[in-house]
Amino acid sequence: MTTLPVFLVDSLPTGDDGVLDGPEGHHAASVRRLRVGEELVLADGRGGRVRCGIEAVEKDSLRLKTLERTYIEPPRPRVVVAQALVKGDRGELAVELATEAGVDAIVPWRASRCVARWDEGPRGAKALAKWRSTAREAAKQSRRAWVPEVAEPVTTAELAKLAGAAAKAMVLHESATGRLEDLPTDGDLLLVVGPEGGIGDDELATLVDAGAVAVRLGPSVLRASTAAAVALGAIGALSTRWG
Repeated sequence: MTTLPVFLVDSLPTGDDGVLDGPEGHHAASVRRLRVGEELVLADGRGGRVRCGIEAVEKDSLRLKTLERTYIEPPRPRVVVAQALVKGDRGELAVELATEAGVDAIVPWRASRCVARWDEGPRGAKALAKWRSTAREAAKQSRRAWVPEVAEPVTTAELAKLAGAAAKAMVLHESATGRLEDLPTDGDLLLVVGPEGGIGDDELATLVDAGAVAVRLGPSVLRASTAAAVALGAIGALSTRWG
């Protein structure tokens, strides 16, 4: 049995009736071609979900009847991935995979060895918007109740402050001897993923001085675009995040 299709909305209907319009309404009515009598789920990306029955289909919208309301608590610990900027579409791939694997927030990191450079101004804003759009679409595709926040990009000094404030911060590094263990049960768990060229020694030292620990995920060297997703899978199995 397939799960019900999920559509993200800014706000959920508060009464017994509702309307799905705008881009999501167009997608439901004209692309998915949903029909009267079928059901769908509206989600606000902040844990709220409403299961609805379709009462009428119009050109670019649906009229809905509320059937069930639920709220899904965010998983704990909250996993934040500091993802170094990656060249081309691999950055968006990293965001997509991490979102599908359950990341709660993503922080773009301007590491010193990043090939990609997000300049201040329109180009940087466009790149950030792509990451945010990718996270939203991946959350919807994977039926997630929470859409991860994609923050403004940070420098290494700013990332060190985040590491110091986290319940635990771990830097994924191919030469580390530490492992994914002693995970916190609450608060922020910060995962730092470096660029294609690796994390500089000075950057690693800065993060470790701030309280982070270097860990290795296994014998293989992972790509910058896949490391976070692999780590999130391990964290899901080793913690209570998967219930």
